[in-house]
Amino acid sequence: MTDYSRASLTETAGAIAAGRTTSRDVVEACLDRIARLNGTLNCFVEVDWDGAREAADAADRKQREGAPLGPLHGVPLAHKDMYYRTGRVSACGSRLREHWAPSATATALQRLDGAGAIELGRLVMVEFAMGPHGYNQNYPHCRNPWNPQHIPCGSSSGSGVAVGSRMAHASLGSDTGGSIRCPAAVSGVVGLLPTNGRVSRHGAMPMSHSLDAVGPLARTARDCARLLGVIAGADPADASSLDLPVPDYEAGLSSEQPLPTIGLARGYFDTGVGPDVAGALEQAARELRRMGFRIEEIAMPADLLDEIAELHPLVMKAEGAANHLPTMREREADYTFEVGHRLHAGFFIPAASYIRALKLRGPFLRAFAQAVFSKVDMVLTPVLPIPVPTIAETSGRTGKAYLDMVVSLTRNTKVINYLGLPAVSVPCGFTANGLPTAFQLVGQPLAEGDLLRVAHRYQEGTDWHTKEPELA
Repeated sequence: MTDYSRASLTETAGAIAAGRTTSRDVVEACLDRIARLNGTLNCFVEVDWDGAREAADAADRKQREGAPLGPLHGVPLAHKDMYYRTGRVSACGSRLREHWAPSATATALQRLDGAGAIELGRLVMVEFAMGPHGYNQNYPHCRNPWNPQHIPCGSSSGSGVAVGSRMAHASLGSDTGGSIRCPAAVSGVVGLLPTNGRVSRHGAMPMSHSLDAVGPLARTARDCARLLGVIAGADPADASSLDLPVPDYEAGLSSEQPLPTIGLARGYFDTGVGPDVAGALEQAARELRRMGFRIEEIAMPADLLDEIAELHPLVMKAEGAANHLPTMREREADYTFEVGHRLHAGFFIPAASYIRALKLRGPFLRAFAQAVFSKVDMVLTPVLPIPVPTIAETSGRTGKAYLDMVVSLTRNTKVINYLGLPAVSVPCGFTANGLPTAFQLVGQPLAEGDLLRVAHRYQEGTDWHTKEPELA
């Protein structure tokens, strides 16, 4: 008998709709896994045990009555604790908001609700989404499902862990410098960064208003395609959302259009890449070539990307500091040490430096597109250039080697946020420490469909995405 709590989102939605299983059975299996594993992995802040069961029973009644069903009908999800829901606490990982309940519901949640999804609860995140390790001193350590002694990456730490450990079928994360792609990569799941503005951010806690993006973490590229089709689109409540038609991303996975040309990045993205990660990436390139994709080595504009890597933190820290100026003045002691330290750094960025960083985004995007997308359709890079570090390696340390390691966690992802481009993280193997590694596909603006089609073809021919942590 199939355990649909371990199946993909799309398989599970299809089984519920066809009556091969019930939403209640799937939800109970996920709740059972939460009860067994969350004490070790610490990825949930709050589980809505009763609400999830009631919603599952209502979904099953609807299915039995033959009512129209949405594309996510009866499937259990859980989300980063920064998506607001009317009347429910949204702590955003902070003591400052431990009792704060918003008066409006995030557009992305409304769209998931409308598609029939069930929400299991709120997931741990780095305080105010400011940190790459996945730590939050306000909670017990959120831990990697493949080995609890290793980091989950952040800031969507709970999202990656919950999906990777099969506690939930998918999750909304947010990505300002890699906070969807990195947690997805180290938990062995797929993480999608949409084009800046493709998904409404209304009702999602702002971290850096010009860099933030909303996107899904799920078990397969097909799952992400379905989720993106639900949450994407214009929103009158978010002036930064793109008023453009939303393609049928899932149907596009089987498109007969010519296969895109993939550039294997040489320069910048392969700096400091460990041998295990490099080997997995080369093997992924060989698999894609075997599947019919044209793979070409392409030189990256490394000097441009090096400058972008310096500009991205200026924007992120300055905008983060602006968001928190009033509360930093009144309740500075309630911030965790690391986040308070990062916010302080933002107050010392000159306005001229911040404005220059914003003004260069357009010219730098054009320069990158000319250097790269005039030759290939998308770029293949590592996500993390190194194997997943341990908690011990990333806690309480100082010095250049430590700082270099921390910077490397988001080196290959943050430059993509600055350019506003879409990207997808896809599991492609394991390193010698037994932890997953992943490749990143970076596309042109609004090329999510092409990225997902390549990721889906890759997953049709490989089985890395089917691997489960022993804990699960």
